[in-house]
Amino acid sequence: MNRTVRVAGLATDLCLPASPGRHPAVVLRTPYDRRRHRAELRGWAARGFAALAQDVRGRYASPGDWHPYGGHEAEDGSATLRWVRDQGWSDGRVVAAGASYGAHCALAVAAEADAVIAAVPALGLAETAREATGPERLLARAGWWWEHGDRRVPATTPLDPSALERLPLTGVLDLPGWPGLWRAHRRDQPAAPVPLLAVGGTRDPFAEDTARLWRRWPGPARLLLGPWGHRLTAEPAPEARPGHRLDLGAVYVGWARAALGGALTGRHGAVALGGSDHWHPAGHPVPATPYPFGAPGGLRLLHGAEFVADPERPVRSDTLDVPRDGVPDRCLLATPPLPRPVDLLGPAEARLDAVADTPSADWAVRVVALDPAGRAEPLAAGIVRRTRPGPFRVPLGHLARRLPAGTRLRVEVAGHHFPAHARNPHTGEDPVTATRLAASRRTVRTRGSALALPVVRGARRIDPVQEIQT
Repeated sequence: MNRTVRVAGLATDLCLPASPGRHPAVVLRTPYDRRRHRAELRGWAARGFAALAQDVRGRYASPGDWHPYGGHEAEDGSATLRWVRDQGWSDGRVVAAGASYGAHCALAVAAEADAVIAAVPALGLAETAREATGPERLLARAGWWWEHGDRRVPATTPLDPSALERLPLTGVLDLPGWPGLWRAHRRDQPAAPVPLLAVGGTRDPFAEDTARLWRRWPGPARLLLGPWGHRLTAEPAPEARPGHRLDLGAVYVGWARAALGGALTGRHGAVALGGSDHWHPAGHPVPATPYPFGAPGGLRLLHGAEFVADPERPVRSDTLDVPRDGVPDRCLLATPPLPRPVDLLGPAEARLDAVADTPSADWAVRVVALDPAGRAEPLAAGIVRRTRPGPFRVPLGHLARRLPAGTRLRVEVAGHHFPAHARNPHTGEDPVTATRLAASRRTVRTRGSALALPVVRGARRIDPVQEIQT
């Protein structure tokens, strides 16, 4: 049964197993209302774990000032873990767990925990603000900050979409903490040689952060990556199949028992192949298959080898429509129909030889799958910021998809991906503070440019639960 206590001065729900004695504990710290986790706490307790959910400082019932991604999470998390270990019902072992911002809280105390579950991890202030390749993540950050930043409880009205058009970027929201988001610098992520379970969705904006955390973790690490969005199995992607339905609670419990029992070694995991019912091992390198621009059997140039990227009329991220007339605003290419099904499993990228006539330029690449009826579905997207010409690469994320025969791939190379990402003003000024916009003329040299896809043949199928828990 849940009861509310004060731990380190913060509002905390505690749920203990019905059986007496000492138990391992699971600690979840969240800015999204601890009360939403009460059913989850009961599930952990029913399986022999003491379970706690805590409102972080300054949110909901916890006192203090709320400073997202500030130093309080490590301080308060450490105090909470010490309190847990001092209780008579504790056997001293603690799993720090959380999703999204909660994963940030769990990672902040990784060195003091015995195991860590980090689901769809929003790793830090700078990490959430910008892509690793430079461009600013506008839509997701503005939406989150409007709802949660500088507020004890979430906003009750939605963000006005027209706010995203405002210049400078620091003026998009009238909230005290908003400008500081764009001044933040990336820091080394907390890590410890304890077991880690990293969970993500291929449709989640932090999917690459999840995979990178898993790859760099110094202790035993497991990765579970499914065809889901930020809410994981509660947000299945269109390519999800019945075989991708998992009881994540049961997976977490089984993994936690194995982790606390010292049964886990090495680094491996499971990735779902969207469009099929199969799961495959994570981390196995797949040689890239190039689809050259402008070559027979590759990507046929439809138009726009030369185009104009105008931030006053940016290529939008929230529609798959492609203009058919006027001055091209993107380079557009397409493959012939695939003669047979293709499985894509691993990182994809675009290799571009392209130039811009402005001192700074963003290059956005979007890959769209067109079914035989011509219906469009987004497959991959990436964006990089460049200050010099010449060949370069645009990472497109981790793909895990089966494409049926007859599918065509459409590739768009553009100068913007708005409102998902802020507009590059093309003036050489910082996009965060710029108030002037200028058009940029672009040239994509088809010779030397290609789409590189991880085409896999005969991949080994696995049981994801067994892969995670052994």
